[in-house]
Amino acid sequence: MDLYNKKDKFYVAVDCIIFGFDAGKLKLLVFNRKIDPFKNSLSLIGSFVKIGESVADASKRILKEFTGLENVYMKELKTYSSVDRDPGYRCISVAQYALIRINANIKKIVEEKGAKWCEIDRVPKLILDHNQMTTDALNRIEQIAKHKPVGFELLPKKFTIPKLQALYEAIYRRKLDPRNFRKKILSFDVIIKLDEKDRTSSKKGAYLYKFDHKRYKKLQELGYDFEI
Repeated sequence: MDLYNKKDKFYVAVDCIIFGFDAGKLKLLVFNRKIDPFKNSLSLIGSFVKIGESVADASKRILKEFTGLENVYMKELKTYSSVDRDPGYRCISVAQYALIRINANIKKIVEEKGAKWCEIDRVPKLILDHNQMTTDALNRIEQIAKHKPVGFELLPKKFTIPKLQALYEAIYRRKLDPRNFRKKILSFDVIIKLDEKDRTSSKKGAYLYKFDHKRYKKLQELGYDFEI
């Protein structure tokens, strides 16, 4: 134990880059930091890892506290360990990114926690290296989205193809040709057309679809590539 006591000590933190999709926009969850340094400045949602929990458990705790959600798409991004990254104290951060569906209940919880959603192309200056974390997470999601249909994690259970395209345009940060996108996404055979229409944008309406998880799992086991 004497050896442990003589060693330098530092903190381990978890910073969660939480993305949601709402009103055709990809958004990032941020909040006003409650402690110094940088108190009241905008920050990612984060916390120190407690003695009795793992990094993964800390991430789940943070996500549930600020969104009320469990069992969502969340992955480890990378570790940020620059010696001078936090002027408060030597601190290593393990960043996690999550994709969630924004709904009225989540909006209410987020507001109660003093957090807010920012459009991804209008993210303000964040504390420490949190802007870099956000950029790294966006790049990771863009790469994954080219081979796996992760976008469905951000959509409601029922969606239109135009809304699905709007999501992928937000992820890729560029426009996609509607005909080519529709042809490509239907060729994967992982979405099911429903006998329902979304008429919110026109009288004619657009057919609603849902994601076929079983079909996707089978194709994934076969090593199918979902490049869009």
